[in-house]
Amino acid sequence: MYEDKTLICKDSGQEFIFTAGEQAFYAEKGFQNEPQRCKSCRDARKNAARGPREYFTAVCARCGKEARVPFEPKSDRPVYCSECFVHIKAQG
Repeated sequence: MYEDKTLICKDSGQEFIFTAGEQAFYAEKGFQNEPQRCKSCRDARKNAARGPREYFTAVCARCGKEARVPFEPKSDRPVYCSECFVHIKAQG
């Protein structure tokens, strides 16, 4: 029913593909307009509107190294560095 379309990004002028799957998704959601920006320009707009992310410093509850996290740590919950978090998550 749908076929891939090549569109031009209104910000960068680059061509991008509006896939058949994306078109079906747009139709399912009731969107009337085709996208006007490529994925990288859409992502850049979202990130610019959001502003820079604030990070907080904490001590990892498992190894004691410094951990930078995107939330304000609370004293009643442990905080883990990236490496320990991955290890703990893998254990279930």
